[in-house]
Amino acid sequence: MPGPTIRTVAERAGVSKSLVSLVLRDSPHVSPERRAAVLAAIEELGYRPHAAARALSESRARAVGVLVDDLRNPWYLGALEGLQSVLGRAGLQVLLADHRLDVAGGETFVRSMLEMRADGIVLVGSLQPSRAIEEVARALPTVVLGNRDLDLPGVLTVAADDAVGDRLAVEHLVALGHRRIAAVGVTSTTVGRIRLDAYRRSMSAVGLDEHVAVEVDEPTEDGGYRAAIRLLGSSPRPTAVVCYNDMTALGAMSAARDLGLSVPDDLSVIGYDNTHLAGLRHIDLASVDLASREIGERAARALLVARGAGSPVGARGEGDGDGVASRAGGLELVPPRLVVRGSVGPAPSA
Repeated sequence: MPGPTIRTVAERAGVSKSLVSLVLRDSPHVSPERRAAVLAAIEELGYRPHAAARALSESRARAVGVLVDDLRNPWYLGALEGLQSVLGRAGLQVLLADHRLDVAGGETFVRSMLEMRADGIVLVGSLQPSRAIEEVARALPTVVLGNRDLDLPGVLTVAADDAVGDRLAVEHLVALGHRRIAAVGVTSTTVGRIRLDAYRRSMSAVGLDEHVAVEVDEPTEDGGYRAAIRLLGSSPRPTAVVCYNDMTALGAMSAARDLGLSVPDDLSVIGYDNTHLAGLRHIDLASVDLASREIGERAARALLVARGAGSPVGARGEGDGDGVASRAGGLELVPPRLVVRGSVGPAPSA
């Protein structure tokens, strides 16, 4: 036997279907008497609104699309947890897609979000501009998370202040007596270039220009291994290395081991992102914590504000009262912190 529908509720309450829809949306344009009649009918019949029908009646899907550059990156887990926690409390579902696995480069997903009238979309990671992304950013509330390469008019980017992160790493190593501090970097993304520039400036600020050494490779464990092999084969050999992310740092630690070097006695290693891998006891990797969960939460809150305003997320000025982030145009930067673990130690004496 079919369950109650919005029609049977309307018939029981003696009102129209459209008025029942207004009550379900908690519209203020319903008299107390009719609202009470509809609610009584809903209770008596045990009616539960169908999610899809409710979305149609509200002209909203009650869902947010999240397009991630590559779900294999462990840093995204914290950011997604932050997004989910805020959006879930607001009654919104999260629809997740991996750009890497979409043969159309994410276009299928973002166009689906347009067709279903999603409440917004979050673009996560090193995604590149495309016509579909630009189209969805004009049509839906949109936030960019952790990506400095997407320049979308009127769209807020929430990211870590990467220039601060490398400075923290270099300053800590210098305080431990290190001078020959090298970097494993990436130049294929804006974030990678920002981090390398910050490394060079930090080395210059403490008078270590002559010891600047950079090897560029892929942002993977294998890429970190290859870059570290090249660095550690030079003379004089670095006593410390600052890596683009935790994965490249793991590769650097493997390279040191294969060359018969001890971490941290012969080589100190600092990663970036502070993923769950860094905290594993047998890895014990010092890493720059980018506050990924907080970045996800901030992005979600910005999206909710834009959703309520019915417009894309625009740039906001300084002084929003959070006391943490700095804003410039459409960019909100969250300061990182250095988490010190067993992969760093004093510089070798010789």
